[in-house]
Amino acid sequence: MRRVHKLFHVRPLILACAIVLGLVAKQAGTHAQGTGQILVAGGCFWCVEADFEKVPGVIEAVSGFAGGDVVDPTYRQVVAGGTGHREVVLITFDPDRITARELYDLFLRSVDPTDDGGQFCDRGFSYTTAIHALDPAQRTAAEAAVAEAQAALGRGIVTPVLDAAPFYPAEAYHQDYYKSEELVLFTRFGPTTKASAYKRYREGCGRDARVRAIWGDAAPFVSG
Repeated sequence: MRRVHKLFHVRPLILACAIVLGLVAKQAGTHAQGTGQILVAGGCFWCVEADFEKVPGVIEAVSGFAGGDVVDPTYRQVVAGGTGHREVVLITFDPDRITARELYDLFLRSVDPTDDGGQFCDRGFSYTTAIHALDPAQRTAAEAAVAEAQAALGRGIVTPVLDAAPFYPAEAYHQDYYKSEELVLFTRFGPTTKASAYKRYREGCGRDARVRAIWGDAAPFVSG
């Protein structure tokens, strides 16, 4: 009876230890694998993707569409207008290295948040700016970032903070366009690589010049 009594107490202890160790292991795994995501619209998604994949702590940036009524739209449908989508980028990041708020601060200073007609040479609703908050904490962070940017700029900001919306990745052709060495035969610049065409497009569109004019030294992705 005494031996049974001891086992009665030892077994729950072993079980409790196993549960605690399991929870610790689970939390360690969650922490190691944990990532965050933000969803932003900043005009040409090639440019937003190129900017944010340079940021320490960003794991990946994927070009796509969000905010409209058409399920899984094509690029041609979106830029033609009428779908209600914007060009957006889904940014995946390591929250141990950078926060959503810090990314929002960088984002607002990488665009013209005073322009409600598009961005730079790209005009129309699909190229307008926006932040899609993916949860209440992101909404708080995004609204604070917008308020701070507006105070720093001393001008009204038209970039809205919107609710979460389904994200549809753009066609594979658009992903990592800025660094692809794939040859494109038919461009306004003649046969060239995607990376070269992207660089010429960005310069010709005046993106960096306009951002520099608005934000000066606070612009994170331009120099000079």
